Amino acid sequence: MKADVFDLQGKKKEQVSLPKVFSEPVRADLIKRAVISAQSNERQAYGPNWMSGKKTSAHYHGYRRHRYTMMNREMARLPRLHGKTVPFLNLRAKFVPHAIGGRAAHAPLPEKLWEQKINDKERQKAVRSAIAATAVKDLVEARGHRIGAISMPIIVEDVFQSMKKTKDVASFLTSMGLDEEMERTSEKKVRAGRGKMRGRKYVKKVGPLFVIADDKGIGKAARNIPGVNVCRVGNLSAEYLAPGTKPGRLTIFTKSALEKLGE
Repeated sequence: MKADVFDLQGKKKEQVSLPKVFSEPVRADLIKRAVISAQSNERQAYGPNWMSGKKTSAHYHGYRRHRYTMMNREMARLPRLHGKTVPFLNLRAKFVPHAIGGRAAHAPLPEKLWEQKINDKERQKAVRSAIAATAVKDLVEARGHRIGAISMPIIVEDVFQSMKKTKDVASFLTSMGLDEEMERTSEKKVRAGRGKMRGRKYVKKVGPLFVIADDKGIGKAARNIPGVNVCRVGNLSAEYLAPGTKPGRLTIFTKSALEKLGE
């Protein structure tokens, strides 16, 4: 299977043979497992202080023949405060889960293991499958990428790796006919839900992925374009190639990166 190599002006320069990895069957189930496994490793342990809700002088008052007994007083026998310093707090229930300011009944455990394991061979097959999915135009369009009439996969000459200015990268994407894709990824929306109060107010869309062999400046040049990621071919993962577990990310390979994939 042949594919066109484009220059920085978006014109066809030559044709190259695609590596064998692009004929791999697309396994959406394996890709999903690999992405979720990678995401599970990033989760941090969390849980409450072990003394939360327990720092109180409340204690049990249910003994018979006791000065502050609750026997025969039509009161629930719970740990309660007592004293005369704050009258309205006298005999208020504390400590128990169903009392105001009480301990949590089933609090999350910091010892819980969030890691979801996956076999090495399954993970490697998922990456190969996700690479193959980048060459299937229907899958790329199904993800929402706006690519027009351009054929997949997109391969560019190695001079692309030496770009040092953001405007040059943006003009290359324009010359490839990806104006609509850049407009799509430049949108920023307010997240619907509680997350906008927790430091993740805005939601952005995922754009093109540049797969390179050597970073000679393209990493810094492309990082300021919304939705764009740059990745060395040796660091490819299912999470990069299939964000949100959905295969078919718009991916632009350099010629040398394609040769390394063949190796």
